Amino acid sequence: MAEMVPESKPPTYSERYSRQTLFVPIGFQGQKRICAAKVAVVGCGAIGGSTCTLLARAGVGSLRIIDRDYVEASNLQRQLLFDEEDARQSFPKAEAAARKLATINSEIHVEPHVKDLTPHTISLLDGVDLVLDCTDNFETRYLINDFAVERRKPWIYAAAVGSYAVTMNVLPGETACLACIFPEPPRGSFATCETAGILSSAANLVASVQAAETLKLLVGADGSLRRTLLSFDLWTNERSEISAASPRSDCHVCGERTFDYLGGKAGPHITLCGRNSVQIHERERPIDFPEVSSRLVAHGEVRYNDMVLKFWREAYEMTLFRDGRAIIKGTTDPMVARSLYARFVGS
Repeated sequence: MAEMVPESKPPTYSERYSRQTLFVPIGFQGQKRICAAKVAVVGCGAIGGSTCTLLARAGVGSLRIIDRDYVEASNLQRQLLFDEEDARQSFPKAEAAARKLATINSEIHVEPHVKDLTPHTISLLDGVDLVLDCTDNFETRYLINDFAVERRKPWIYAAAVGSYAVTMNVLPGETACLACIFPEPPRGSFATCETAGILSSAANLVASVQAAETLKLLVGADGSLRRTLLSFDLWTNERSEISAASPRSDCHVCGERTFDYLGGKAGPHITLCGRNSVQIHERERPIDFPEVSSRLVAHGEVRYNDMVLKFWREAYEMTLFRDGRAIIKGTTDPMVARSLYARFVGS
């Protein structure tokens, strides 16, 4: 008769978090606070996936993951939560992440939302202790900033492209907000992961910093929280910090409390445009066609003249105008259109 193999049991609370509770600044009481916390993660790509993994392992009680995109083969080089089967099936990132995180820590609650964060869906950030930005565009970051300042809710900005990474803690009423440091969004087009590439190590480094700052905030270690905009380049070894210790009195968001993005005034307007196409009415921004063409040529066919730039990628055709407006053919899904625009133009 074959010997019965005893059924394995999940690790106990004390076993799972023993090394973390031994760390004096966290301890047993800090771990209890971490396990009771609710955190929203906006974007589940390279940074978001790594941050979610670290926080799930740390025992953050509830993770609300918001992402509009799906897994592709090109994600696998840096997005550590996903595998080849996820890409083969084109699983939505939020759903794929929730499945993986359940195998890492079955005791936490993971809430996936396959949605685009807009003024119409901003209620997805209600009821959490902290918001983590792991997105790929400034439009969403300014929206998060408006929401956080208006609600006095902390959030952490994090971004990476190429070998460069940057992060900043925003504690409304105490530190500078995003608009204090960047009063206006970047003008023109700029590098994205799709056009400039990205080192997995850059994304994972900034995710580690973001996760560490999250734990500080959740256990109440306010004196240890960093109050700077921190940036580093892993290839050139350059590093810099800009003070973000105090809000700017003339900031239009945290000073004057003007919330243009939350009110839907500042973001791009999106409409269905004829058969099987979506039009993005971007904020007015100058587009340099030769520069954009040089970045896109490796990703599909590109043609342009003085008036428009045409870009073909798989089943999609993008027509980009000099003022930033675009028409994306091949879809009627605004989330798909926004994702393509953010990837290849930047937003």
